[in-house]
Amino acid sequence: MSQNSPRTEVDKEEKTLQGWIPTLATDDELREALEQAFGYRGDITLTLKDGTKIEGYLFDRRTAKTLDASTVTLYPKDREEKLTINYTQIARVEFTGKDTAHGKSFETWVKKYTEKKAAGEKNIRLEPEKLD
Repeated sequence: MSQNSPRTEVDKEEKTLQGWIPTLATDDELREALEQAFGYRGDITLTLKDGTKIEGYLFDRRTAKTLDASTVTLYPKDREEKLTINYTQIARVEFTGKDTAHGKSFETWVKKYTEKKAAGEKNIRLEPEKLD
């Protein structure tokens, strides 16, 4: 698969949603995709039913019994104000931004530390990655 090909499945080994475009055939699939987007630590792109595309960081969702009463709120990449969108307006969800939390778990840190120590390194320091 090329780097630019959209993913329709989440690789369980990779444990990142980056690049994933979930199927939204049912109300439950839409709800689950937006719940995943809420926990995602990168930007997403929403395509609305009117064709509008909005890229930004989703930081809140309000779920209710009906889609009409459920909303998400995000900070669009190209504006300063928050934007609240009703679930019924959403046609597509894409996990387009870099997953800034990927590979940064404590377990990953311990594994890198252990590898460096086994290689004989002294004064081991693991520096954080620079954010874009």
